[in-house]
Amino acid sequence: MVREANVKQAGAEKQLKEAQGKIDVLQAEVTALKSLVLTSTPSSPNRQLHPQLQPPVTRQIGGHNRNKSMSGVLPSPLGTNALPVQPVAKEDREMDSVLYAEFLMWKEHPSLDRSSALMGRIYREDIAPCLSFTRSELSQLVQTAVESNSLTIEPVAMSALPLVKASAIECGGPKKCALSGVSRLCRHRIKLGDKGNYYYISPSSRARITAVCNFFTYIRYIQQGLVRHNAEQMFWEMMRLRREMTVAKLGFYLIEQG
Repeated sequence: MVREANVKQAGAEKQLKEAQGKIDVLQAEVTALKSLVLTSTPSSPNRQLHPQLQPPVTRQIGGHNRNKSMSGVLPSPLGTNALPVQPVAKEDREMDSVLYAEFLMWKEHPSLDRSSALMGRIYREDIAPCLSFTRSELSQLVQTAVESNSLTIEPVAMSALPLVKASAIECGGPKKCALSGVSRLCRHRIKLGDKGNYYYISPSSRARITAVCNFFTYIRYIQQGLVRHNAEQMFWEMMRLRREMTVAKLGFYLIEQG
């Protein structure tokens, strides 16, 4: 009986020691947590409490270090010389307060009159540069025809001969632009008002004239009350058309297929 009591006592003492050990571990964890909480403030957060503040994890993949925050530029598995994949940029825009104020003033009485601040600016910054060609005299005639909506652009067969009263030098030809004087394959020609002369123009010159015509067409639609956009939408459409004139002036144009 004494031996049995001693065994029970020894077992009880062992369980007590294990329990005390567990209590010590729990107390240590509580103390550590209190320390973390007390040392984390909005101005000085504790990084162990906020994993998102930890530096990105780097790990080895196939002999290359990969950074999780740089996964978008991971070298291509096709080879070490392959270009990294760049994220597609999304266009954003920000309204210019001065331009928008000028637009709102113009919108009260929309017209092509360049005496308004908005149209004066557009003529100066977009229209005049876009229609400024080597042959300045013809350039002015083209601008006048565009303003009066009397300019005609038509495609021509490459075998067609210019039916003109003026000299071939003035009107260009199927392989020479009448506006720029540059040797180019001219698939279109223009006619100014009721005049009998046709002028052959290069694809680049056509793109520049077309960009200005598109702008004037939109302005005329606004004058006629055909545009149902609100003021802000109308403003941005005008800015888009201004951009098209600038792009055409720089020499960019689309090639017609077929």
